[in-house]
Amino acid sequence: MIVTVTMNPAIDKTVEIGRLIPGGLNRIKKAESDAGGKGINVSKTIRELGGVSIATGFLGGSTGKAIEDFLDEKKIRHDFVLVEGETRTNTKIVEENGAVTELNEPGPQIREDEMDRLMEKLISYAKPETLVILSGSIPKGVDKQIYARIIHLMHEKGAEVLLDADGELFRNGLLERPDMVKPNRVELEEYAGIDHRASNDELLALARELRENGIKKVVVSMGKSGAIFLQDDYEAISPALSVKAYSTVGAGDAMVAALACAWDQKLTAKETIRLCMAASAGAVTTTGTKPPEKKVVEELMQQVVIKKAEN
Repeated sequence: MIVTVTMNPAIDKTVEIGRLIPGGLNRIKKAESDAGGKGINVSKTIRELGGVSIATGFLGGSTGKAIEDFLDEKKIRHDFVLVEGETRTNTKIVEENGAVTELNEPGPQIREDEMDRLMEKLISYAKPETLVILSGSIPKGVDKQIYARIIHLMHEKGAEVLLDADGELFRNGLLERPDMVKPNRVELEEYAGIDHRASNDELLALARELRENGIKKVVVSMGKSGAIFLQDDYEAISPALSVKAYSTVGAGDAMVAALACAWDQKLTAKETIRLCMAASAGAVTTTGTKPPEKKVVEELMQQVVIKKAEN
């Protein structure tokens, strides 16, 4: 069983313009909306890849109802805690050159009793052969130790955890040794206090430190430079695939979804890499936060190159 947790979901509104003019008039060429939030994006891709997940977290108001309706339409199982306040709407401005500007609302204030209800749900799902995915930001009223608390509770029940977060949420969560992590280059640089663009060798060394601290699988996504994969004693770097990129939004979530599907299907390390790289590349060819189509992912898997990590 795969459970995705989205504490701060959103309706993702993507607008296309020629070039962003700060302080000036910007005419929108195209606009579309989609149910989003990192965990929900993961569930969408898992569904497209033929897998099954349960999406949970917090939803509120008419925006939350719209997200539930979307998940029902896509036949994605969900079990959210309904809260007071309105689920946020995030706006992503996509320019012709591929640059993306994101305007993210803060989301509703979460009460203690609402947090307790979510924890009860997660505990009810947690058991051996369950993977809980913690990804994205948290809303107001939730403390920065929450992911660490959830990891601890899930491990007590025998479940595994995949952590995809940044900043303090990532740092605190690592103390509880999640089973898998997928930081991107910037997130890992921030965690390590690096004030320059880290080289692949530096990122590999940092990934090794995470693995040595008890994390079974470490994946570092590096955008156009590809990704680093560490699983047990297997270490590899896979270059990014050459595709016609539309937007990088959702590429990381697609990779997390592929990691979860690989875990569920008990794929080998090399099979995992092929699926992750193909899903991530497929995601950048889609509009908004739409998941990559399964047939596109299967075609791209044949193009994935895997190199032994050395330094």
